[in-house]
Amino acid sequence: MQPAKSPGLFLDLWAEKSLYFMTFLFRSFKMKILIADIPDEGLDLDFEEKITNEDLSLSSPVSARLELDKRDKEICITGRLSAEIGLECSRCLRLFTRNLDIPVNVVYHPIDEISAERHELKDDEMDMGFYRGEELDLRELLREQILLNKQMKSLCDENCRGICPKCGTDLNTGSCECTSREPDPRFEILKNFIDKRKE
Repeated sequence: MQPAKSPGLFLDLWAEKSLYFMTFLFRSFKMKILIADIPDEGLDLDFEEKITNEDLSLSSPVSARLELDKRDKEICITGRLSAEIGLECSRCLRLFTRNLDIPVNVVYHPIDEISAERHELKDDEMDMGFYRGEELDLRELLREQILLNKQMKSLCDENCRGICPKCGTDLNTGSCECTSREPDPRFEILKNFIDKRKE
């Protein structure tokens, strides 16, 4: 006769299967969360996802740890995400990678509330977003957060010397024989005038 299994073991197995099932559903619906499925106590998510976007060059999947809380129709999302992004230096034009570690603090509202009167947010630091229909696309959240935190003019190093505007030499790796300063066009006119007087 086999010994009876303890209730705690059954609960552990049930929790493990439920977590696996939720992960399967989460992956199957391509990062889309049904608003109605967010429990009253909130939903914790820990995942990695490959994000593609023509304005982004990501060298690694995006890692995210998020907490979703539902307050009536508002969805509050907090947590952090990290990724390795490929950038082009705005001075020397070299390609380089940089690790991003981004705090997430966003409140989502239904899209039909754009023209409706809403109460003010208690946390001024929270960003605002909108969702359409009955689901929330977390892929869009990840894309938006990375784009918002991507520098407009990225530098490979704060001391980057850039390139020579004449010959294109990378001044971080060597020097060139070009003059460092363009002549003042006013003096050029004066020089031409003097040269003509000498003729």
